[in-house]
Amino acid sequence: MAINFDTALGIHPKALALREQRNEILAANLANADTPNFKSRDLDFKSILKQSTASDVRMQRTQQGHIAPQQGLFGNPMYRNPSQVSLDGNTVEPNVEQAKFAENALQYQASLQFINNKFSGLMTALKGQ
Repeated sequence: MAINFDTALGIHPKALALREQRNEILAANLANADTPNFKSRDLDFKSILKQSTASDVRMQRTQQGHIAPQQGLFGNPMYRNPSQVSLDGNTVEPNVEQAKFAENALQYQASLQFINNKFSGLMTALKGQ
C-alpha cells in the first residue's frame, strides 16, 4: 500500500509555506520602518489557507506564448491600516510588526512540530512497532 503524503500530512505543508511567505512580508515591514512613504503589508492567513485547501485548481497555459502561472499559494499582500501614520507617510508600526512577527514565528514552529509528529507516526507505522 502506497503512502500519499498529501493526505498523510494534511494542510500543514501549505500552512508552513504560507507562514514562511508571511514571515518574509513582516520582516520586510520591519526592515523598512524608517523608509519614507513605505506602506506596511500583511497576508490574511486564514482566508488564503481556506482558499488554497478548498480548491486545488492548477492553472495551465493554453498557448505557448502565454506567461506560465506561478504554482503555489495564491495570496496578495494587503496594506495594513495603521493606528497612526508617521509624518513621512510610513505606515509601519514597529511594535505591531514585532508582535505579528513573533506570533507568526511561533505558529511556524507549531506547524513544523505537527509535520514532525506526522512523520514520526508514519515511521512508527512503517516499522510496525
